[in-house]
Amino acid sequence: MGNIGSSGSNSRRRHGGGGSGRRIHPPPPHPPVIPPPEVTANRFAYPPAATPYHNYPGYYPPPTTLPAPLPAPYDHHHRPSVDPMWGRYPAAPAPTPTPYVEHQKAVTIKNDVNIKKETLRIEPDEENPDRFLVTFTFDATVSGSITILFFAKEGEGCILTPMKENDLPSMTVNFQQGLGQRFKQPAGTGIDFSMFEESELLNVGDDDIYPVAIKADASSGDPDESKSNETSSYGNTNSQITQAVFEKEKGEFQVKVVKQILWVNEMRYELQEIYGIGNSVESDLDGNDPGKECVICLSEPRDTTVLPCRHMCMCSGCAKVLRFQTNRCPICRQPVERLLEIKVGPETEE
Repeated sequence: MGNIGSSGSNSRRRHGGGGSGRRIHPPPPHPPVIPPPEVTANRFAYPPAATPYHNYPGYYPPPTTLPAPLPAPYDHHHRPSVDPMWGRYPAAPAPTPTPYVEHQKAVTIKNDVNIKKETLRIEPDEENPDRFLVTFTFDATVSGSITILFFAKEGEGCILTPMKENDLPSMTVNFQQGLGQRFKQPAGTGIDFSMFEESELLNVGDDDIYPVAIKADASSGDPDESKSNETSSYGNTNSQITQAVFEKEKGEFQVKVVKQILWVNEMRYELQEIYGIGNSVESDLDGNDPGKECVICLSEPRDTTVLPCRHMCMCSGCAKVLRFQTNRCPICRQPVERLLEIKVGPETEE
């Protein structure tokens, strides 16, 4: 019985019963739950600035604001890597400036005598079967003389010196004014190939000695006087020099032109072939270079040559714009060093 009474009194004290018992208060309410900050699409989301950070040595709180990431440029072929720190795409490299190409105008030089190099041949000497004679076609607006030299070396002032004069002496023939003239070396003055090694005939020798050289001198005076001057010095005020080597095809020797030089008013000019200059003034077209219009605008006539490839393919207007945009030839894509404007026609002659 005592145990029951005792438990009853304890029960009353726990529920607040009885005057002498201690009152038990209910537990305090829980603090309100603060939801975490919402994470947006921006990968750099930080707590509000009012939230306290732990303050202990070596801890540095992150910045409260950062610049928004820039939109990535769309590229069909390449996607640049993302910077792991800032989340931005790296800046595109600055474009490389196009090299400046010089634009020049050609100066007209009058050539009184012109040997057509594509007509240069050698023919057997009918009177001397072991010798061969040099033949070609040439144009001359004045009278003058032609000199044939074998194994000749060019010196200062375009003076040609035969290096084997004892074996093959040079010879000179006078000519009169006229176009389309045919020249043939006199009989008995040709070359005998059996007297020399093939290596001497097929290549340019040391010190630029050419197996065959042809010098055409123009003179407005007496042809006999021109001949006497030519015999003594091989030089004159207006000359054209054609230097060539021999080549062997199917067991027979042929002539191959290597270089042509103009000597005008004590100035030396080396002639270069220009591709397309014929179509700029003629109506006949060939399959390799159709049309005579500029390859860029397709309307203006061609008058500008690309050097060093020597393609005459543009008008001067397009060439002036092109030199600031690219340094490649529109035809062969080779690097351009210079642009040369050439006005072809009778009005350019001086």
